[in-house]
Amino acid sequence: MECVVLAGGMGTRLRSVVADLPKCMAPVAGKPFLHYIVESLETAGFDHIIFSLGYKHEAIEEWIAGRKGSARITYVVETEPLGTGGGVRYALSQATEKDVFVLNGDTYFDVSYRKMLARHKASGAVATLALKPMEYFDRYGEVAVDTTGHITAFREKRPCEEGLINGGVYVIRRDALDVLPEKFSIEKEFFEKEVSRGTLAGFVSDGYFIDIGIPEDYERAQEEFAKGVYKRFDTLFLDRDGVINVQIVGDYVRRPEQMQFIPGSLEALARLRPVFRRMIVVTNQRGVGKGLMTEEDLKAVHDYMCSEVERAGGHLDAIYYCTIPDDSCPRRKPNPGMMEDAKADFPDIDLSRSIMVGDKESDMLFAERAGVWGIMVDGEFTLRRLADKLID
Repeated sequence: MECVVLAGGMGTRLRSVVADLPKCMAPVAGKPFLHYIVESLETAGFDHIIFSLGYKHEAIEEWIAGRKGSARITYVVETEPLGTGGGVRYALSQATEKDVFVLNGDTYFDVSYRKMLARHKASGAVATLALKPMEYFDRYGEVAVDTTGHITAFREKRPCEEGLINGGVYVIRRDALDVLPEKFSIEKEFFEKEVSRGTLAGFVSDGYFIDIGIPEDYERAQEEFAKGVYKRFDTLFLDRDGVINVQIVGDYVRRPEQMQFIPGSLEALARLRPVFRRMIVVTNQRGVGKGLMTEEDLKAVHDYMCSEVERAGGHLDAIYYCTIPDDSCPRRKPNPGMMEDAKADFPDIDLSRSIMVGDKESDMLFAERAGVWGIMVDGEFTLRRLADKLID
């Protein structure tokens, strides 16, 4: 997936608390606000992030040069203001995918990007905006949608008891702005016109949302990001057999066609994706060590599992497995070796906010030794039931 981050804002209303920095570089809990946005994008699986830069762009360029991450980062610099639409149009020239996400650099909105992209494609809309339900607000204009999920109106700012607001995240066809001039307002000259054509859709998400554009919310961000409120849970660790797929009694899943998913497990993984920063499978697979299957066979099974999870709207960030039959192997559960592998690959894992889901006592002992919460599933309390409880 590709994403444009609009990072050229001056932060005029934040001058009293942050001077001489682009708004997105304002320090929040010891890190630039932009850090949290990029971190969330990489966790969600974006592999190309394009920054649209302007005011004090050197500070952002220096930050980009000094960071390491999984996504490729490029940027464009506006030598003169191009308006809210011209900057997006310019940045989209660096994209290659048909549909590209666009985010405001001063807003954090926890959205299920993959689900939003799927909804966008199914709707046939030119662009789809992420909408946040909100109560008692007057800082934002209200967005109206019809029963099909298409946006019907943008209403002026006014005191409102409840409604939907534009969350500062949207996905747009890469070529949608090509016919517009170099400088233009995306709100007036694109969004409002597409509403009149019935080609602008909405995607409602009640994930964590904050806009640091005013001092009061900037101060609130300091506390909430320090506490990790924005992250909700960190990592979901999952056993495989008996949790995601049906365990073959007395044998092993040796080929993709033998993998039978437990009813509701794929749906549950898709629903849990926005609740966790990442999802990782940790599984003992002694069938390889016994010579009953090869490691290539296991890879084929896991490739199939990952593709089915993706097709259902979920995403697995990594799979760790141990093929050694000997229980004394440090990587074989309940020993914590696979957790140590995960921590080496993902150094920022917060174990205190992570969960291990398994169907055996060895999984619960693994969780205890690794320092994460352990939750046991079975034939009745399945992954689908767990998703219901965690999301509620």
